[in-house]
Amino acid sequence: MRFLKALFAFTIVVAVIAGGAAAYGWYWLQGELGKPGPMAAEYEFTIEGGEALASVANRLEDEGLIEDKRVLRLKARLDDVETDLKAGSYIVPARASVAEILEQFIQGDVIEYRLTIPEGLTTAQILRRVEAADHLTGDLPEREFAEGVLLPDTYAFGANTTRTQFLERMETAQQALLEELWPERQDGLPISTPEEAVILASVVEKETASADERPLVAGLFVGRLKKGMRLESDPTIIYGVSKGEPLYNKRGQRRTLYRSEINRKTDWNTYQIDGLPKTPICNPGRDAIAAVLNPPETDYVFFVADGKGGHLFAETYAEHRKNVAAYRAYERGEISREREN
Repeated sequence: MRFLKALFAFTIVVAVIAGGAAAYGWYWLQGELGKPGPMAAEYEFTIEGGEALASVANRLEDEGLIEDKRVLRLKARLDDVETDLKAGSYIVPARASVAEILEQFIQGDVIEYRLTIPEGLTTAQILRRVEAADHLTGDLPEREFAEGVLLPDTYAFGANTTRTQFLERMETAQQALLEELWPERQDGLPISTPEEAVILASVVEKETASADERPLVAGLFVGRLKKGMRLESDPTIIYGVSKGEPLYNKRGQRRTLYRSEINRKTDWNTYQIDGLPKTPICNPGRDAIAAVLNPPETDYVFFVADGKGGHLFAETYAEHRKNVAAYRAYERGEISREREN
């Protein structure tokens, strides 16, 4: 009798332990499935036609989108969806969990379209482009996006992507980029926050469209700030006048700045204020942000357009005046040739 009671008690203990282990395992799995993934930025991932789940899981782990491929394989087995993954290219969001990635691959929301947002556009100009994009759905979001928080790039998206989702992807991409680049910044920079880096990068972005010149312009502006000099950037004046929209004369023709605008003090006019503008003056791209965070050393202090898409750089004001005279002579020659034609 005692033996039977002991056996019964032992059976109960085993059942309790087994049940507790099962409960623990279930809670562990739910936690692993739902926790944010390790990828800091969105990622394009392609599933080949006929590719097995095991291969997909291996590549997801190898490419750093998930921490443990076994979690994804277990979830797919429990849900009986091991053969339900759809072939195609996907944009996996930053920090996507295992459950979110698996659901995305089962739903088959593959890339169908791409939209390029160029560097140097203001937020208002980006919003107009997104609103006009044919393959995005829904209205623009009611919430506002500040100047400089959207990362220009070419974005791939599926047929069901909304305008709100697209803009939030741009915002998330900007945040991820700053998280990546800010810790690796050069020592001794005259900027103290990622937000200030974006402000300076926006000025660099508007000053030159040349990839080769961008680091040099960044180094020149960083040097000016270190010396306590004003940036004296024309695009900052324009932003204070028109929020970055082109300037036109009364005849509807594009025009340059008026002397009265150069002399007008605004929160952005770096001819009239010390340091950085109040806000970014556009949305800078990755290269401009990287340039201001790790600029090259340069003795250049001044620069002026050369009329051919580039700039003339100078170390002294006397040299700069010669460059300005050369640019004005070039301009006069171009005007004369236009009149002759």
